[in-house]
Amino acid sequence: MPSWKQARFKFKEDIRFFTDDSKAEELLRIKARQRFDPRARYDVTAPDGTKVGEIQKVFGASLVRSTYEIYPANGGDPVIARERSIPIALFRRLAGFIPYIGNFADWLPIPYHFDFLSGDKVIGSHERKRWSLRDRYTIDMTGDPEHTIDRRLILAIAVGMDALQAR
Repeated sequence: MPSWKQARFKFKEDIRFFTDDSKAEELLRIKARQRFDPRARYDVTAPDGTKVGEIQKVFGASLVRSTYEIYPANGGDPVIARERSIPIALFRRLAGFIPYIGNFADWLPIPYHFDFLSGDKVIGSHERKRWSLRDRYTIDMTGDPEHTIDRRLILAIAVGMDALQAR
């Protein structure tokens, strides 16, 4: 199972993925192009620096429910990663503002599910397992048997959504 590490206290995001917990072999990296940008674009690269693709938060749409665009390196059509439920997304945001609960909102078993969309077609899903001490997710890409999107990008966005939203 891949392991990941985010550099702490950096103004520019740099998230590295490793093949295992020994962190001896890097698998891929997510790096922000700019600092403090709500519409920041992140480059996803292989260990040798080869571009795998790009991830960008869709700022306006993310005000209601978190939404990201995933751009393949080959220039193909972007895939959208969008939080599945508007009511749950709004509840999750509001829970963060409630006194005494705000700091513990991430511990609540609030579903954190995303769909991967190619045009109007759902090609995959990303679901948070509830009632777990650690964040655990299930990724299902059976709707994309042709592998139109690089699975490394799916791994990057799955971990990136968690880390970049400080979950």
